[in-house]
Amino acid sequence: MPIDMIKARREGMRWHLLNAMDKARPLGAIDTLLLDVVRCIYPDTTVKELHSQLDYLDNKSLIVLDKYPDGHWHACLNSDGVDMVEYTVNCPAGIARPVKYWD
Repeated sequence: MPIDMIKARREGMRWHLLNAMDKARPLGAIDTLLLDVVRCIYPDTTVKELHSQLDYLDNKSLIVLDKYPDGHWHACLNSDGVDMVEYTVNCPAGIARPVKYWD
């Protein structure tokens, strides 16, 4: 069965964004910082793609997303997002969270 690279990219990006926001707790992170993080893994990431994935995570109620008039966005994990990153709840479909292999 062939791997859907576009699907794998967006689901992986969502997981990396959640992890970056976890490291930025409790302040959260502005989109320029998150873009730098994601571009270390996916160098051709665009602002539009980043914003699309942040919108997805916001719609899943895993983050609090503030959109500013200057075009920048600020994202912060909410308690559901923290629980998901910390493996205390099941991971929703659409996010490539690695399988927990430790206790």
